[in-house]
Amino acid sequence: MDREQFQELVARAVDSLPDEFRTRLENVAVVVEDWPSRSQMASARLRKGQTLLGLYEGIPLTRRGHYYGMVAPDKITIFQKAIEAKCRDEGEIVTEIQKVVKHEIAHHFGIADARLKQLERGGD
Repeated sequence: MDREQFQELVARAVDSLPDEFRTRLENVAVVVEDWPSRSQMASARLRKGQTLLGLYEGIPLTRRGHYYGMVAPDKITIFQKAIEAKCRDEGEIVTEIQKVVKHEIAHHFGIADARLKQLERGGD
């Protein structure tokens, strides 16, 4: 898939979020890269053999105080080649992009990986 088409799918995934989430994505840049850098892999603390599909880099809303302001945008990176390598066809790519975008945006709202896994399993 070419970069433009992939970026459009990412934009659609963001646009499909409920308004109460989308309106709170101020000062957040969502970008597409082919693969994570070594420093991004290190910051994610992945075990050998794990793949990074997306990454949130910033200060979650729940950790911001009154002092927060005049800062560079938070950044959500979606890794195109990593997602394509995981998926068998375009339909799976669309589904995976939606899942990864929601996952990384959840981090922006302060939801940790352990809680996300619990929510994905249907736990309260």
